[in-house]
Amino acid sequence: MKEQFLAFVKKEWFHIWRDKKTLFILFGLPIVQIFIFGFALTNEIKNSRIAIVDLSRDASSQSLIQRIEASRYFDIEEQLSGADQADAAFKRGLIKLVVVIPENFGENIKHQNKVQVQIIADASDPNTGTTLTNYIQAITGDFQNDINEGKKLPYTIIPEIRMLYNPQLKGAYNFVPGVMAMVLMLVCTLMTSIAIVREKETGTMEVLLVSPLQPVLVILAKSTPYLLLSAINIASILLLSVFVLGLPITGSIVLLVLLSLLFTVTSLSLGMLISSITASQQTAMLISLMGLFLPTLMLSGFMFPIENMPPPLQFMSNLVPAKWYYYIVKAVMIKGVGISIIWKEVVVLLVMTIAYLTLSIKKYNIRLATT
Repeated sequence: MKEQFLAFVKKEWFHIWRDKKTLFILFGLPIVQIFIFGFALTNEIKNSRIAIVDLSRDASSQSLIQRIEASRYFDIEEQLSGADQADAAFKRGLIKLVVVIPENFGENIKHQNKVQVQIIADASDPNTGTTLTNYIQAITGDFQNDINEGKKLPYTIIPEIRMLYNPQLKGAYNFVPGVMAMVLMLVCTLMTSIAIVREKETGTMEVLLVSPLQPVLVILAKSTPYLLLSAINIASILLLSVFVLGLPITGSIVLLVLLSLLFTVTSLSLGMLISSITASQQTAMLISLMGLFLPTLMLSGFMFPIENMPPPLQFMSNLVPAKWYYYIVKAVMIKGVGISIIWKEVVVLLVMTIAYLTLSIKKYNIRLATT
């Protein structure tokens, strides 16, 4: 009995070592998960790009700026000449916070013992906006303590906080664009991922392969019904966002709908590619749900700031279509920007769509050639 048991253990041991997929699940997944959860999933925000408006340009204001720049939480992206330029800088997506140092900063501290510093934050992501303002207040507090050292009458720096785009700090402003990106991505990809592979499983693939339709027309014909269904899905999501969750559409509704349709086409194309390279509906659904859910959730910028992640994960985030759509929805829906600001994101989605469709058609052609 003992020898038989050990023989079975030995047999199973060699079976595991010969199976590369099992080895990857055993050793690869834990390493990947530790890497992602350890480095990417943190609520601490580092290296956030901010702008400075220094209207004083004296030794005290320069000292405060140096202290902000030395912090690991901020990278000073640019110096603005006035607070009225903050809105345009936020809409370009270059910065997340502006610090406005008033005129006669040093003189007012010495002679009036108090001065106001304006902090303007992009609150379209309320958690990030609140966290960054807290960091700045802590830095100005430390600066105030240092200059008060040995003083009988303390100096006071009063932070004046202004939250742009979402002054009430509603969570829906961040939640709705993220959920829109995730829902459209997963639902659209899942729908088309079983379109071609279903033909393989039911044995009707040969009928498609010998049909007079060009492969590109077959791919488009299979995608069109799902595109129409997705259009209804987009309308439902937008109506719920506006009338139930109270999230206004500040920018152009037409632009938002058109770009949502573009993202839908991108997701449908990715689903069609998955369907072309898989052999069963079960595998296609597993890849669509499990393979896309975690990257969409973690690497789109919806849950965790991308700038906090290590460079390899930041690079990988560029491959996630939901990242670009999430930025587009926030920019159009909340900040009210136009196509001139978000054209790069639109181009990325167009390139992804063309790449997915080309690979799907190529894979279809290969199958046609081998039949």
